[in-house]
Amino acid sequence: MRIRLRIGLLGRVALAIVAGAMLGYAMPSWLIRFCATVSSLFGSFLGFAVPLIIVGLVTAAIASIGSQAKRLLVATAVLAYGFTVASGLVAYAVGTTIFPSLVGAGSSMSDAGGVDVSPLIEVDIPPLMSVMTALIFSFIVGLGIASTKSQPLCRAADDFALIINKMIQRVIIPCLPFYIFCIFAQMAYSGQVVSVLLVFLKIIGVIFVLHYGILLLQYCVAALAVRRNPLSMLWNMLPAYLTALGTQSSAATIPVTLRCVLKNGVSDAVARFVVPLCATIHLSGSTMKIVACSIALMLMRGMDIDAPQMLQFILLLAVTMVAAPGVPGGAIMAALGVLQSVLGFDADAQALMIALYIAMDSFGTACNVTGDGAIAMLIDRVAAGREPR
Repeated sequence: MRIRLRIGLLGRVALAIVAGAMLGYAMPSWLIRFCATVSSLFGSFLGFAVPLIIVGLVTAAIASIGSQAKRLLVATAVLAYGFTVASGLVAYAVGTTIFPSLVGAGSSMSDAGGVDVSPLIEVDIPPLMSVMTALIFSFIVGLGIASTKSQPLCRAADDFALIINKMIQRVIIPCLPFYIFCIFAQMAYSGQVVSVLLVFLKIIGVIFVLHYGILLLQYCVAALAVRRNPLSMLWNMLPAYLTALGTQSSAATIPVTLRCVLKNGVSDAVARFVVPLCATIHLSGSTMKIVACSIALMLMRGMDIDAPQMLQFILLLAVTMVAAPGVPGGAIMAALGVLQSVLGFDADAQALMIALYIAMDSFGTACNVTGDGAIAMLIDRVAAGREPR
């Protein structure tokens, strides 16, 4: 009897980090340069794919949401966006306050100590358009489809989104562990990997605590509107939180989230409207992680952190998160364009972002899902227009 062992994306990425960190020390220079070649080629392909990912996912997402625009939809979208932006701002405040002391001067990645880890060959794959052009194009076309209700354009946007999703699931996601292995092997060879991994562990610990703070803040806001105990409401959402930890998917957790929201006293009609919608448009946990991880990597790479630039990044990221595909690591895939265009992250920085993000992917999803319950309670209050219970 044959037993097939399936390892999820988190397990494969963890194995890639460990293997790269351990084997990189012992690899000969030609093999390290081969790894550099693989990472360079994949990085070029990723740079080409990022604008396509934005056009494919953002256009279809905006067209889909905009076509349903009614009072409750607008209220839900505004709350979801507000919660998402707020989580990014909290992550920025915490990151700029705490992370500089955690990263330290000895964790710099600004140089490789003079070690040659250049690729054997380089292939330039220019993208069809810039990231910002792709974002503006997606907004215009998506809103245009929603406004005109053009069925042929809507089907074309959905079909292109399907192609992009398949590219992410069947090409990019399967290749990520090899890409990350090559990056960490190069860092080990150049003597940087130990300091990087130690910083990663510190950052993960802070983000783990931070995501509970985000949830408490969201439920305190909801509690002010409905005049109930935020801790009891959070307790009722625990099954959804634990389910999301296992599934790593907001969409797959919808049935459990729905039961938890109903248990918190939200009306059936509002719950069935808000929960599936928020599974798509509310990503506070994912945004918080991406902002925090980006600040940590900017500090490690000696990059300047500019407040107006970070505000622009958070505002654009919150919109881009709407287009995140419902697969493990989907949020960071959707965010690559904004990381590149606003913060100037190159292919290596993007690879480290992916590794750091995926290490905590399930906790971000759990934060997203649990926060949906707070939004549902606020929308129920708006919809009912009654006195708080």
